Amino acid sequence: MTGRSRLGNAALAVLVLLCGCTLLLGFLNKDRCTGPDFDQNGRSTPNYSERNFADACYSDIQFLWLGRDIDRHIFPYVHGDLVDGRLVGGAVEYPVLTGMLIWAGATFAETDAGFLLGSALLLAPFGLLTGWLLGRIAGWRALLWAIGPPLVLYAFHNWELPAVACAVGAFAVVLLGRGALRGRALWAAVLLGLGFAVKVFPAFFVLPLALYVLTGGRGGAEGRDPRGAAGVLGVAAGTAVAVNLPFAIAGFDGWLASFQFQAERRVDATTNSIWYWAFRPEDGASFQSVVDVVSPALVLVSFAAALAVGWQRYRREGGYPWLAVCAAMLCGFLLLHKVHSPQYTLWLLPMFVLVRVRWGWVLGYLLADLAMGIGIFRWYGALGADGGHIYDGFAAQAVMIGVWGRAALLAGLFVAFLTSREWDAPGSAAQPRLAENRFAPHPT
Repeated sequence: MTGRSRLGNAALAVLVLLCGCTLLLGFLNKDRCTGPDFDQNGRSTPNYSERNFADACYSDIQFLWLGRDIDRHIFPYVHGDLVDGRLVGGAVEYPVLTGMLIWAGATFAETDAGFLLGSALLLAPFGLLTGWLLGRIAGWRALLWAIGPPLVLYAFHNWELPAVACAVGAFAVVLLGRGALRGRALWAAVLLGLGFAVKVFPAFFVLPLALYVLTGGRGGAEGRDPRGAAGVLGVAAGTAVAVNLPFAIAGFDGWLASFQFQAERRVDATTNSIWYWAFRPEDGASFQSVVDVVSPALVLVSFAAALAVGWQRYRREGGYPWLAVCAAMLCGFLLLHKVHSPQYTLWLLPMFVLVRVRWGWVLGYLLADLAMGIGIFRWYGALGADGGHIYDGFAAQAVMIGVWGRAALLAGLFVAFLTSREWDAPGSAAQPRLAENRFAPHPT
């Protein structure tokens, strides 16, 4: 088998319809936490704080209705600031395009339920677009996205879907677009720059794309192109700057607050990362200062390692495995960053579609993620109810399985992705074949 058969329009429509059904289930799951009554601030009652954990229907979207001036419909960033670690005046902890989605989702809302619904209506098209693009690229393998449990758990947990759509859109432009590689890559760079202004992580993929252009694309067929590679870097950076600059000018403190908040975020039980579960720090200051340096340093080391292995494969095979490198870099970040929110699984899910790894890796990760996605909120509820027994009960054990199972799988996937084969889109501008790799699994 040397490629993927193209899905017809009817098959793509079925895929998107299934994705829509999954998104609807995802909304209904989160909507269980809303109403039936509301207090004077528009917060769901009764017992919102208990229900969102005990019923595992918590979402950041509903929760952040209060505490960020979203309920007051204040335009984000312009009058904001970070004061004693608290975001005020319309500042939010996300990049500017996510801030705009938050503001737009709250425009007609008077309650947290209305905000969740408005946000879901804005986010759902990005989930459908991602499913359609993945279907165009990888055929029925896109069902991993369209009907995967992570879409039910996290589609409307936070504002990930637009960022994922930007990243997958960039991949699709390169694989499905027409014309010279440089032109396709420059449009992809625009999407990655926009993705940075939504959730930052699509920016990880800029350098692998630049190296792909530098080395001439699939099998080096288009020849080395240093100017094209430089153009990818410049266009991605220019797009990110162009989107952020108006907000920085209009309200520098509010714009900067989003980055400061994330940089100063402490490693604690809410960060879900190996740093908390490995060390469980009691005394925060010294530990936090060390992790603030060590964590990003190790992330950068993992990025460098992935890029270097990709370059070795280029020297050996004649083509730079940019999607495999992107996937490995994402694994490095998810494993080593000080924060690993459950919804980050949506970042990785398209990589299971686009880069061929054995199904055991995929199934194992989805199971570990399911344990984490359900267990973490039940555990939060248990901690709040009985004063905090970190190891007691099924929920605590599910979290441990989720944290360490996910960590082990990410470490293994880092290697598995880097020794994998990538799907070419059928009929794309790229060569319609799989790069040869003696380490890759046999086609299934």
